[in-house]
Amino acid sequence: MIHIHEEVARCLLCADAPCGTKAARAIRALRFENRWTATELLAQMNDAEIEAAEQACIHYDRPIRISELSSQILKGQRDQVPSTKEELPSLEINFCDMVCENPFFLASSAICTNYDMVARALEAGWAGVFYKTITKGEIREVSPRFDAVRKEGTPFIGFRNMEQLSENLYTEDFEILHRLKEKYPTKRIIASIMGRTEEEWIELAKMAEAAGCDAVELNFSCPQMKMAGLGSDIGQNSELVLCYTHFVSEAVHIPVIPKMTPNVKHMTTPALASFYGGAKGISAINTIKSITMSHDAEVSGKITVSGYSGKAVKPIALRMIYEMTDNMVLHKAGIEKHLDISGIGGIETWRDALEFIQLGCRNVQVCTAVMQYGYRIIEDLIAGLQHYMAERGITEVKKLVGEKLPSVAMPSDLDRETIVYPLIDKTKCIGCGRCYVSCMDGGHQAIEFGEDRKPKIIGTKCVGCHLCRLVCPTGAIGIAKRIPKTSIK
Repeated sequence: MIHIHEEVARCLLCADAPCGTKAARAIRALRFENRWTATELLAQMNDAEIEAAEQACIHYDRPIRISELSSQILKGQRDQVPSTKEELPSLEINFCDMVCENPFFLASSAICTNYDMVARALEAGWAGVFYKTITKGEIREVSPRFDAVRKEGTPFIGFRNMEQLSENLYTEDFEILHRLKEKYPTKRIIASIMGRTEEEWIELAKMAEAAGCDAVELNFSCPQMKMAGLGSDIGQNSELVLCYTHFVSEAVHIPVIPKMTPNVKHMTTPALASFYGGAKGISAINTIKSITMSHDAEVSGKITVSGYSGKAVKPIALRMIYEMTDNMVLHKAGIEKHLDISGIGGIETWRDALEFIQLGCRNVQVCTAVMQYGYRIIEDLIAGLQHYMAERGITEVKKLVGEKLPSVAMPSDLDRETIVYPLIDKTKCIGCGRCYVSCMDGGHQAIEFGEDRKPKIIGTKCVGCHLCRLVCPTGAIGIAKRIPKTSIK
């Protein structure tokens, strides 16, 4: 039996894949945790089609084992009738008084820098775009500007991005946004702007409104600006955040959405400044200041500080989202007020997006995953979230918003009187000993590993840390029932 996630991770996700539309789409669905679509597509293929698809695979090592994947996925499900699109719930949600067809937006970045790019994304199914930040200043980029952090064969877990803002003439960008809104009136077109003075912030915001944009995002967060006093330099100064947000909010009638920098001690402080400045929503987080040291990514022989994004930053982004949603509901004169939050940071799959929504976001923005895999990931973001909601009997995305907030606790409030032991499934264990090595050298020496190559938990030493479960390559270690520590003898 093959490990499904390991096998689909090997797929190159080819453009115009030689294995055929159905096979390629099914494997991509599995890669992005959309098992429902994969099951539906594989069930439509007969054995001859599956064999032909596997033979056509151009993988540099060995073909993806499509036949085995299909057999494992369809085990007992070939006759199962999948939900039709008509039976699946709508993903429509209101964000900053804008009705959005789904919660998935392109983040302001290299993935949305001209009309054709954005048009293709909107046609693919994205609900809207936070267009690449527009400025009146001249932008000159470095080369190379991207780098990746890899681990154990993964394409990359983290991504370095040295890009700044749009290199187009600002009047050209607003013309692009105007054309996009005319062509796609039901999509949400949001201009991201960055000014150098109060007058520039106001001028750019008014131009966004005149172009027909649905909202304007204020870039207080870019960490790699060439000139001081821009981007994250503003986001780290709550007084500037308050002032610029206020100036723009007073100047336009469309929603104003400041974009927060994570490069602060407490994001809630500038976020509250945005609220008092008149913001309707907040985008968070932008990239984290970092250094990568790949020799082939140096700029003219120099290493530099730049922005870091990708899957690796998701836990940091979720923590900051929680801190804001926990503080963004303010009570004044008995009236509940809040800021809608657009979540950003390491979103690749619908499950990633769901986590942001469950912590209070009303939409999410994606960048790095699009740069790596293309606009096509929207298909699995949409289908995955729809099927998840259908299985839970949830008919509106808004019912998911913030549902996990009551489950979040500080370390001081956690249960420290009970324990959960790891549970080894001997039918899945292959005797590799990874659990033993990690427990001996990084845990509490609570696993025995003898000549029979079968690990055994030493109950008197095990503290229930579950390091062993996390390093097990076959998923052979699970979770036992939680019990009181007082019952341990």
